[in-house]
Amino acid sequence: MAAPIDDPEPLALYVHWPFCVSKCPYCDFNSHVRESVDQARWRAALLTDLAHEASVGPRRPLTSIFFGGGTPSLMPPETVAAIIEAAERHWGFAPDIEITLEANPSSVEAARFAGLATAGVNRVSLGLQALDDAALHFLGRAHDVAEGLSALDTAQANFDWVSFDLIYALPGQSQTDWERTLAHALGLGTGHLSLYQLTIEPGTRFAAMAARGELVPTDPDHGADLFEATRAMTLAAGLPAYEISNHARPGEESRHNLTYWRYGDYLGVGPGAHGRRGGVATARARKPENWLARIDRDAQGIELEELLTRDVQRREALVMGLRLDEGLPRARIDPAVDQAAVARLSALGLIEQTPERLRVTSSGMLLLDAILADVAR
Repeated sequence: MAAPIDDPEPLALYVHWPFCVSKCPYCDFNSHVRESVDQARWRAALLTDLAHEASVGPRRPLTSIFFGGGTPSLMPPETVAAIIEAAERHWGFAPDIEITLEANPSSVEAARFAGLATAGVNRVSLGLQALDDAALHFLGRAHDVAEGLSALDTAQANFDWVSFDLIYALPGQSQTDWERTLAHALGLGTGHLSLYQLTIEPGTRFAAMAARGELVPTDPDHGADLFEATRAMTLAAGLPAYEISNHARPGEESRHNLTYWRYGDYLGVGPGAHGRRGGVATARARKPENWLARIDRDAQGIELEELLTRDVQRREALVMGLRLDEGLPRARIDPAVDQAAVARLSALGLIEQTPERLRVTSSGMLLLDAILADVAR
């Protein structure tokens, strides 16, 4: 049996709530829209899946929990509380555990924030996505700017840490437009921002619009200018980039996501949830009904459980770790690295290496996908 490449101290738990309340133009969970959900059955099923992970996974204290989806902010606070209580019973908690929940910035969801905070959530990730009504309409969002900012105010009043995301490089968006939006965002008082360039994914409404000539993707050179302006503005505001798309005040980085990017162990429960534990990759059944059937039959929702070789682990650690501004320890990944490619990219100023670490420079982040393809054996 292949052992994990090391035994990272962090242990994260991801809980996937698959249901959405409305169709989304750019995600692939539209088949999971439900008008009503049997909450008691789903609570029991999630707790059963959780108990299975506790029976086979690492036993050290959890450092983070993340409720994602879907629309997890529409989970009843009682369900969130039950999962948090069970997780603490199974694993115990690190003293400063981070418990995050993704939320859409609607007034309906914001009304639940106080109850979710009481349940134990201490960090919220809010999907604002734009600070302009026309951009929100283009992105297919149901909320407007006023509703989004109201939800942000409510979140800041209820949670210790608040993050929100924005999408830039929208069709027709100038650098001045984006800098004005980003300045507004930086003035809203959160310690963490996730800032993503718009990408056209196959099978989405945006891809269909592009194929019909109704949407012209941003020119790559313009996208690079926006990326560099983003890094400069967030750094000047005290929220430097610590990952290719994530910016935080020092000490307010997402601990949960850092566990992913540093290739630590994370446990995944709920439909479609993935995990990495002790050198084993897990994937739950994606379709909610199939996952429930597995829970009823096997008392766990796993569809795939695969022992990863050391080479696979090293490659995965490389791909995740080079997203980080800090890079990653060379001892973990050197056998998976093309050293000649590293030397060539170092000479171009795209990679920095020391005897201990390997990292992509700020200039190199613009070409991260190409660098990963070049460096990984």
